[in-house]
Parts: sequence; structure tokens; C-alpha cells
Amino acid sequence: MTLFAGSIPEFYHRYLGPLLSAGYATDLAGRLRSLPANDGCVLEVAAGTGVLTERLRSRLPPEVRLTATDLNAPMLDLAKRRIAGPMAAGITWRVADAGSLPFNDECFDAVVCQFGVMFFPDKGQAARETYRVLRPSGQWLFNVWGSWAENSFGPIVHEAIASFFPDDPPQFNRVPFGFHDPVALRDLVLGAGFPEPEITELTRMAEAPSAAEAAIGFVRGNPSITAIEERGTANPEAIIRKVAESLARAFGDYPLRVPTCIRVVSAHRPRFESKNRSASGSQG
Repeated sequence: MTLFAGSIPEFYHRYLGPLLSAGYATDLAGRLRSLPANDGCVLEVAAGTGVLTERLRSRLPPEVRLTATDLNAPMLDLAKRRIAGPMAAGITWRVADAGSLPFNDECFDAVVCQFGVMFFPDKGQAARETYRVLRPSGQWLFNVWGSWAENSFGPIVHEAIASFFPDDPPQFNRVPFGFHDPVALRDLVLGAGFPEPEITELTRMAEAPSAAEAAIGFVRGNPSITAIEERGTANPEAIIRKVAESLARAFGDYPLRVPTCIRVVSAHRPRFESKNRSASGSQG
């Protein structure tokens, strides 16, 4: 389990949410097809601090129910504190594992996930669970980061942090870019029982007010800070300065403008299924 706890959720949301998540969340919410207004239900998996949740709630009809889940309770707690008042109407929050969803079969019209699939330890099981909880014709919509080569900020941040730990560098910054191959994405979707998915590559110039602010997020806004503090051999503030210098050198400063690349995957559970599949069931 990749743990986002302690002060990580606050730093993540303040510094990395606007830089990396907000623009792509708007895009993902816009790809959600129309839903039945009277009894529509949407499930968000790996909701984090609620960046996508806000955009989904704004786009969905008021009558459509939205269930936002995450395995990391501290991230979800921050989302609940942030999204309050009228915006929170119709949202149910629940700690849940994507590989063992605590929901009945065929109870959602859509399952949506932003930048979460890369972290699932058993992606195939999570895909099968998604299929199980979707109603016939329901949509599975998710995005993942592209490769390191397509997102050069990733290796730049990793190398800056690793320079303080030559014998045992923290490895978290490799993880988000480890599941990007369109063939693997297609195989995941087809293996769960979905028909041919639509896979789209998107690029975007992400922007932060400064390299220093982005560096705070890259160091303190994810489990890298846990690994740094556990090693206890380097000052986190010195690491942040090094990351900021490396980012500014590569992409400029005031503002920092970072090229990014992702994949977006959309698939639909068939409206009608073969008798063989119906008889054997789809729950893993």
C-alpha cells in the first residue's frame, strides 16, 4: 500500500493538485457520457483529495449520486473537509480498496479514476471489480501518466532527490510512470471482459507559480518525504532547494511551465453478454 498520510495530503493538494491534476481532471470529467438523471450512480476510485470529485459533482445532474472512495483515509478526510456545503450534496465518501470494492454487482453507471490505476497492486483484480460493479453499458473511464521520456519532470525530480542518497535513493517518483504502454492498458481492459477500449494520448503544459512551490509538492506531497525522513541523512529543505534548482534549470521559473503527457482510457461494459460469461460470473 502506498500511504499518503500525515502532512502529505495537505502538501499534495496545495502544490501538486493545481500543477498536475486540475487540468486533466477537467478533461476526464468532460469525457463522462450522459447518465440517467433519476437513478444515476457514479463511483470514483482513488479520489485522493477530491480534485476530480469536485469536477464530477459540478458536471453531474443534481439527482445523480456520486460515491468517492480511496484506500488512504487521510486523503479522503481532506477531500471531505474541502468539499462542503451545497457542493457536497449527493456525495458519499467511503474508504475502499479498488481490488475489493464493497458494493453490489451492477450498481453503478460509471466508474471513474484519475491517476490511480498505476498504484493498484493487482490491476487485473481491480479491473474485474470495476466490471462487476458496472451496470450493462456502464462506462469505465480512467487516466494514467505517460512514460518518463514523455514526462521529463519525473526523472529530473527523481535524480535530484537521489543525489542525496546515492546508495539507496527513494523510488516513489518512478511509480506513477510505470503503467503507460497502450498495449498493456488495452490488455488490462480486455482481460476484465470489456470490449475494445478507446485510448487517447493527451499533452498539456502544466504551470506552477514557481519552481520552489512545485518542489515542495514533489518532496513533501507524496511518500518520498516518508522515505527521506526514514533515512535521516539529508535535510528535506536542502532537497527541496535542489529539486527547485533542477526544475528551474530545465523549464524556467516564475512561472514554472512543465510539459506533461498522459493516456486516457474509456471502455463500456457490454449491454448484452454471452451466456457463458453470465453463467460463470465476473467477480474475481
